[in-house]
Amino acid sequence: MSVFPQLRMRCLRRTEALRRLVRETALLVDDLVQPLFVVPGKHIRQEIPSMPGICHLSVDYLVREVQEIAALGIPGILLFGLPTSKDESGSEAYSAAGTVQQAVAAIKAAIPDLIVITDVCLCQYTSHGHCGILDDSGCVDNDRTVELIARTALSHTQAGADIVAPSDMMDGRVAAIRRSLDRSDFQNRLIMAYAAKYCSAFYGPFREAAESAPKSGNRSQYQMDPANIREALREVELDIEEGADIVMVKPALSYLDVIRKVRETYDHPLAAYSVSGEYSMLKAAARAGWIDEKRAATEVLLSIKRAGADFIITYYAKEAAQWLRQLP
Repeated sequence: MSVFPQLRMRCLRRTEALRRLVRETALLVDDLVQPLFVVPGKHIRQEIPSMPGICHLSVDYLVREVQEIAALGIPGILLFGLPTSKDESGSEAYSAAGTVQQAVAAIKAAIPDLIVITDVCLCQYTSHGHCGILDDSGCVDNDRTVELIARTALSHTQAGADIVAPSDMMDGRVAAIRRSLDRSDFQNRLIMAYAAKYCSAFYGPFREAAESAPKSGNRSQYQMDPANIREALREVELDIEEGADIVMVKPALSYLDVIRKVRETYDHPLAAYSVSGEYSMLKAAARAGWIDEKRAATEVLLSIKRAGADFIITYYAKEAAQWLRQLP
């Protein structure tokens, strides 16, 4: 039998070992946060059509899912909730009996060491689908909204959340949350600000998942213009000054330059959110047989880490953690 195949395999193994030895960027399970969607009711596990593999979960099924996530070594989750009913002011967002509040308490009772991050916004709770209270002209009233955002963050923290993550992009909301948490003796709970959140087309599948699409207009009045990067730096700086412990860039893949610029400008912990559209594009291409899903998704996540993110919020977290376990 020819020795050439054996020599070739030995050469390939040696080459891969050398690659690992000089590799500049490493993607680790510790870098991943898994977003999850909790819904009212019991015994619910329903796949979201536009996000294959991602489900609406009732609290009982959510706890099982989180136990699996923790067993893979993923350090944290980001929790989104859907309400039982909606109204003009999104009142269920800050109800102690709300879906997210119940879910946080259940998770902390079952897996106390897992980091629970909660999204703090009103869009999925308001009947009009915007991220705050609307004034008579149909625009979001920033100051009135900030009061409710702070109230929502406090209710999540009281339920046991480790980190609250305001995603509304209202001016002054980080400072308002910090004051509210500190007054209630939650000085050790963290704020992760959606500091540079762009008005993006890549949120489409999420809006189906969270049932949060605006009934009229769009969110360009309070989310960032995709053309701007200097504005992103100003937004990040303001959130840091107001007391944000972690800042975020969202989306990730189309904004790698923004992630890099924020990383070069500030020493603050930096998250990047690889959003629903990024995930669903890869899933669709993989299902059509156009790409190798594992390689493509890993490459995307590595690019986000290489750009400068300290950790990545990704719908691929659970799958990526399994893939990383299989690496040599």
